[in-house]
Amino acid sequence: MKILRFDDDRIGVLKGNDVVDISALISHREYRGPQGSMEELISRFDAYRGEIEKLVAKGEGRGLERVKLLAPLPRPSRVLAAFVNYLDRPDRTPDSLPIEFFHKSPHLVPPGGDVELPNLPAVSEFHAEAELAFVCGKLCKGAKEEDWKSYVFGYVPFFDISARGLTRRSQLIPKGQETFAPAGPWITTADEIADPHDLTVKSWVSGEARQNYSTKAMAHKIPTQIAWLSRFVHLRPGDVVATGVFHEGLGPINNGDTLEIEISGLGRTSFNVKGDSPHKAVGFRVGGGGQRVEITRV
Repeated sequence: MKILRFDDDRIGVLKGNDVVDISALISHREYRGPQGSMEELISRFDAYRGEIEKLVAKGEGRGLERVKLLAPLPRPSRVLAAFVNYLDRPDRTPDSLPIEFFHKSPHLVPPGGDVELPNLPAVSEFHAEAELAFVCGKLCKGAKEEDWKSYVFGYVPFFDISARGLTRRSQLIPKGQETFAPAGPWITTADEIADPHDLTVKSWVSGEARQNYSTKAMAHKIPTQIAWLSRFVHLRPGDVVATGVFHEGLGPINNGDTLEIEISGLGRTSFNVKGDSPHKAVGFRVGGGGQRVEITRV
């Protein structure tokens, strides 16, 4: 099932190329608010599923082209992203790569929305890293790897926007700015994806193909990520975790570009790049080789 948000905070399910509105099924939606309504749906999905399927089976939908897609989740309690989690160089092995995560902005940029690139002289380039993200389905603390499927509600394509060339203790400016977490077009429930570690992730910048990789190359798989994260944080329904990126194919993004992402089985969507940053394309290479500027303040 593909679950999306559209128009004035409506919740829908994709039926072919049509959107069936299921908003009325969510109990006390008017009091829960946008995020609370999605958390209710996600955490009690098994209870709602039968009624949703009945409504979708008989419901008349609106064409996808006639609705305005919103972010799949309005404001998750957490958006986390894996740091260096792909075997994208010969010297990288699962044992050599530490498990580490950083926080992204909980403000998910919706399909068709704007990524804002600020004018920061110390930034060498901006990149858009196309990644598979999963959505947590229930409260999760101290999870065991073998129970990982019970914690995953679904999957969503995700861009980790990154400002390169900054040497800082925190990832707030390089990774965590307000519009640095575009996601969409929708959440695909986990039952539709046989193996999240065998998906193809593709990205384009203004029509130019950039990334094209398989999640098979993930160093620390989702079961390990869930077990590790839940040692330190209490994941909630609706939290989003981006699983890392294969760095090959990355290149600069600039004001006026269009970003597109597609993951097999999860859909394709696009975002716009805006902002007051001047054009930057210095040939920055992730992991070294590009210009790096140490700064203490921006």
